[in-house]
Amino acid sequence: MRLSRALVTIALAAAFLAAGSVVAKSTPDAPAEIALTALPKEAQQTLTLVGQGGPFPYHRDGVVFGNREKRLPARARGYYHEYTVPTPGARTRGARRIICGGDARSIAECYYSNDHYETFRRIQP
Repeated sequence: MRLSRALVTIALAAAFLAAGSVVAKSTPDAPAEIALTALPKEAQQTLTLVGQGGPFPYHRDGVVFGNREKRLPARARGYYHEYTVPTPGARTRGARRIICGGDARSIAECYYSNDHYETFRRIQP
């Protein structure tokens, strides 16, 4: 019985690693992508608010995102703005963000991060 559990664990680990190897590596100039419909509903709602110009539920929404770690394509300071994506059950702003570039109401170039700016995926319509 223990041997079969060990084999199942090994098989699952191998499948997990193999699945991870097919994910395209993202770079600042070519971040991974995510479809708008694949975003959590809270992120879709946040993106709608961005397009409408607010009102936003968090006072930090709309502030300039500095891109100091250079995980997004290089742009002039002030190009990117950040918005909080609410996390159900979180007491704070949580880790989820949307970063949009260009005009304050533009959603043409937006990125989603679910891990507080560690990784980004460009949002595709």
